[in-house]
Amino acid sequence: MIRFLTAGESHGEGLTGIIDGIPANLYLDRNYINEELRRRQGGFGRSERMKIEKDEAIIISGVSNSYTTGNPITIFIKNRGVNIELGEVTRPRPGHGDLVGALKYNQKGGRNILERASARETAMRVALGSVCKLLLKEFDIEIFSHVINIGGIESNLNYYSNISEMELEKVDESVIRVADKNYEAFMIEKIREAKQEGDTLGGTIEIIIKNVPVGLGSHNNWDSKLDGRLACAIMSIPGIKGIDFGLGNRVVSTLGSRFHDEIIFNETYKRKSNNAGGIEAGISNGEDIVFKCYMKPIPTLKKPLETIDMETKEKALAQFERSDVCAVPSASIVAESMAAYVLANEFMKKFGGDFLEEVKSNYYNYVKYLNNR
Repeated sequence: MIRFLTAGESHGEGLTGIIDGIPANLYLDRNYINEELRRRQGGFGRSERMKIEKDEAIIISGVSNSYTTGNPITIFIKNRGVNIELGEVTRPRPGHGDLVGALKYNQKGGRNILERASARETAMRVALGSVCKLLLKEFDIEIFSHVINIGGIESNLNYYSNISEMELEKVDESVIRVADKNYEAFMIEKIREAKQEGDTLGGTIEIIIKNVPVGLGSHNNWDSKLDGRLACAIMSIPGIKGIDFGLGNRVVSTLGSRFHDEIIFNETYKRKSNNAGGIEAGISNGEDIVFKCYMKPIPTLKKPLETIDMETKEKALAQFERSDVCAVPSASIVAESMAAYVLANEFMKKFGGDFLEEVKSNYYNYVKYLNNR
């Protein structure tokens, strides 16, 4: 079983993460991890902080001569540009955790809450998720993401309009990670307009995971279902307010005879379509895993909303903290990482071993079994 824990605040010394359960003898490519961190920091609409930060993963434990040892892996990411005077936040921002956190933890204001609730924490999730991605790559499992909607402007290119793997591989060439370049300029202009108005934008991300074997997850209990575990992980990302799999909410207006994926046999069991998004009864069915997640507009606004001053109880305008205008492209990288964690965890549950060679042996024996069914 793989598990991870992060610690650190937005303006603290840095972020620390520990991931346990990664088998020994996995090559841990530091350059790959740092490239994933760079991908997270990209995207048109990010704050000025992205010009200051240049995240770099410092591996403290669990790796020797670039290979995992089977021990817990500890990673540290130093915060830069944090030497600024931080005041208390007594005018909580609507949509943020300032007020509810201050009340829950009996704080004067929201400073100690927002420092941890900040999406800055997701930098460590990406670093740890990169370790999981490297494990999955050993079994040819690839995770792709792309932005399909920003501020109501929606691309026509998605999994169900036959987006190609080559198009997915080129998504990072776009500053907003949109596969359909015809919509890129419109989305960028929408972000510019929101910035000029002191406002923010959300959007929609599509995740596509290829080469997932049959049998990850389980139907046995509510908390072992693969789609449930993926939903929990994705919904834990700051700003994500919804997720759907396969055809998503289109299922409510689709006849069962047209929705359910007919089964065929061609050397192995396959589906004629993939409307379910690669998961049935909480178990991966061998098709691509496909889901969309929906990000709300960022709650920190330069044109602040009305709130209550916690000290005077009088009406006030919410405080402003340095913030992005649109972080949907960045969130897509975080979503990849969280999906990688869930899949790597399920993979180790099914094919577990203490070292990579043992995991591979278990996996290939399972593949051989499937080929004989």
